[in-house]
Amino acid sequence: MHRLITAIAVLLTAAAAAAQPADWSRPFPGHRVIGNLYAVGTYDLACFLITSDEGHILINTGLAESAPLIRENIESLGFRLEDVRVLLTMQAHYDHTAALAEIKKATGAEMWATAADAPLLEDGGASDPHFRGEYTFAPVPVDRILGDGEVLELGAVRLTVVEMPGHTPGSVGYTMTVTENGRDYRVAIANMGSMNPGLRLAKDPTYPGIAGDFAETFRRQRAMEVDVWVAAHASQYGLHDKYRPGDAYSPDTFVDPEGFRKLVAHYEKLFEEQLAAERR
Repeated sequence: MHRLITAIAVLLTAAAAAAQPADWSRPFPGHRVIGNLYAVGTYDLACFLITSDEGHILINTGLAESAPLIRENIESLGFRLEDVRVLLTMQAHYDHTAALAEIKKATGAEMWATAADAPLLEDGGASDPHFRGEYTFAPVPVDRILGDGEVLELGAVRLTVVEMPGHTPGSVGYTMTVTENGRDYRVAIANMGSMNPGLRLAKDPTYPGIAGDFAETFRRQRAMEVDVWVAAHASQYGLHDKYRPGDAYSPDTFVDPEGFRKLVAHYEKLFEEQLAAERR
């Protein structure tokens, strides 16, 4: 039965992906963001590799067909997909999770997720409160539940979990400090508070407490001190304005604290406008 569910999920995901933006599956070269943080996703669907001497962490996978692209990008940077030990997500939507099951099987990595997004991962998105089974993916078992403020350790990596709910009930970001040339850089892998079309905040809310979740996420993000930041979509963090394939590595390429503050304010404004409109 599990194999049948998985096969159906893969077919549905493939059909959904065919109607998605071309930039979601368009290849883009893997590159170093800063320190041991690398981008290994597609042109717009961001996937991140955090490396250590004891194995690596992979955050997000993009669409189901993105697994070969992720492998190619990881290998082009001198690493091996098989050395991934931990899989993480930022949001349990199919466009960021659909290759998790395949990569988990290929690597034997553990899947770690927040309590609120774990059920979505394990049923392949069938219980997603927004899409309601319209977009599904191969289910992936969750090996460990993450808590807000928890520090994840792998080798020398110290990655702090920051819950950023709203986009999905268990949306999450991560922070770490990278030291280069005697300077400490505060790095955020941030799930932004964007709202998909049709999402409801007040009247028949998409899920109970969603408005409060978004408000808390914006409060947290406004309080964050960030030097370098990335997000679940390359278009959100301005990847293609900041980096061109072949550019020489510099730890300052993605330094953009003002850009982070502006995007948080932008999404918060949209949230407040929609909330006010629904309450009229």
